[in-house]
Amino acid sequence: MANHKSSEKRARQAPKRKARNSQVKAAVKTFEKNLEKGIAAKAKDTQALLSAYTAKAMSAVTKGVLKKETVSRKIGRLSARVSAALK
Repeated sequence: MANHKSSEKRARQAPKRKARNSQVKAAVKTFEKNLEKGIAAKAKDTQALLSAYTAKAMSAVTKGVLKKETVSRKIGRLSARVSAALK
């Protein structure tokens, strides 16, 4: 139980932030999953899927949900796979 005003406020804010962060993470995972399916199927729109995933992931970085280095590493690996699949 919170004893100070600031800790009471933190106790109110934490669930809201957790819900927002989990929504952002879920959206990024959905884009990543769609990109994985596109790579496996060697679809023509895989480059567009990569672009959409990149935008969504970097948006999560801007919001402070994901770390920049992690997202950068994933984007690099996925873009290499996309270029290999499109050859």
